[in-house]
Amino acid sequence: MIGTERGYGWKVVGYLGMLLAIALIGLPLVWIVLTSFKQHSDIYSIPVEWWPGEWQPENYRDATERVPFADYFRNSVIITLILCTIKISLGVISAYALSILRFPGRNLVFLLVISALMVPSEITVISNYALASQLGWRDTYTGIIVPLAGIAFGTFLMRNHFMSIPHEIIEAARMDGAGPFRLLFQVLLPISLPTLVAFSMITVVNEWNQYLWPFLMAETSASATLPVGLTMLQNNDGVSNWGPVMAATIMTMIPVLLLFLALQKYMIKGLTSGAVKG
Repeated sequence: MIGTERGYGWKVVGYLGMLLAIALIGLPLVWIVLTSFKQHSDIYSIPVEWWPGEWQPENYRDATERVPFADYFRNSVIITLILCTIKISLGVISAYALSILRFPGRNLVFLLVISALMVPSEITVISNYALASQLGWRDTYTGIIVPLAGIAFGTFLMRNHFMSIPHEIIEAARMDGAGPFRLLFQVLLPISLPTLVAFSMITVVNEWNQYLWPFLMAETSASATLPVGLTMLQNNDGVSNWGPVMAATIMTMIPVLLLFLALQKYMIKGLTSGAVKG
């Protein structure tokens, strides 16, 4: 009886925790969506009104007309694709070297990779900015991409996954004549697809939402990304009308949200791989 009561109590606590998490995550998103359809008077009304008094879908048109939204979107797509290609490629190759290949100092190299994860990226902003300015990289794709092309997280994630693969599979592939490249691309990567998708999705979200470094490097719409463009839109309107800003925020979120919905099955498998053995 006591055990049943305790189980019921923990179930209630679990549901309350779930509702709290939904409220903390969902309410701000609901507020952003509703505000994107509000008029100026509804946004600054006191007391606060959640539901728009009169729907204003023109906010979405205004968001694309008051700033070069298409240029920001193009820049975000290009920079995200290039950074993801670099990070995923180097992350997989370096993880393969640190987990499968045998060479002196392998553990020391991995220790350096782990150390890089412990250093906040903000610490290197000043030195990176000075170097990029000296090289003439301000307001260019190169100036944004090169300093962000670190691969510590990807190396760590993929290396641990490769280490969890049964050694018998690797040995069997080698006995069949598989060389290093064939072992990686025809054996390891196909069975590592969920983890690779999870790594790729995390990388896409991280690069798509990068703000500080693109904000420091970008001076015009030639290289500014969508998060920087939201700041430009806010500065353009001052604090007078948040409707277009929220509309632009929604349009910025949609591409990554759709990608996540399409790949969530593989992403969840990748993040939980190795948790259960059988």
